[in-house]
Amino acid sequence: MIRAGDLVLFQGDSITDAERSREAAAPNVRAGLGSGYAGLIAAQLLHDRPADGLRFLNRGVGGDRVVDLAARWQAECLELRPSVLSVLIGVNDTWYRFHNPAAAVTVPDYVRVYRRLLEETREALPNIRIVLCEPFVLLCGAISVQWLPEMAERRAAVRDLAADFGAVFVPFQEAFDEAARRPSSPEYWADDGVHPTPAGHWLMARTWLRASGSSAMSKNAIREQAC
Repeated sequence: MIRAGDLVLFQGDSITDAERSREAAAPNVRAGLGSGYAGLIAAQLLHDRPADGLRFLNRGVGGDRVVDLAARWQAECLELRPSVLSVLIGVNDTWYRFHNPAAAVTVPDYVRVYRRLLEETREALPNIRIVLCEPFVLLCGAISVQWLPEMAERRAAVRDLAADFGAVFVPFQEAFDEAARRPSSPEYWADDGVHPTPAGHWLMARTWLRASGSSAMSKNAIREQAC
């Protein structure tokens, strides 16, 4: 999916943000990519493909809901003119339902706004390749069972949007659910149920690379799964 010369843009909330520096706005700057999955993906692909002139940007913002993404979409997506766009958004839309209901975004509104963003993106950048990432939670920390039905609706909506727009779908929830069945606790992967630990971010990076078929790492991971 990733081609020579590509500009890859990661968009989302704090999981994508991962304490990135706002001052480091140029592509491939370590501080600007943050300490999470986006930086790990960039590092892997830059290592694997040094001759390909790949460029990576992270514009995730902590606390963002899909409506916040929409408010900055022109300046922080369309005007950057990425050739590959990766989006992870949705957990805060549900988070606010339990912590600040007036700021929550219902599932129908989430789908409506998300679809409009993708339509605007396709119109402005017809050749863009899109990666839609599954929003996820783990049942620990701040997360209770009351979250699960709504998050399942959001995940299903993102899967449908990926199909509608010919996007790659990254099954993060599936990856975390599988990891949590190993001899480890959910907290090992995301200590508050939302924000991944270092192990969780590495799992996300590997899952993204495997889903998008973007590196030798993804091919090795597939072989490992088959063994």
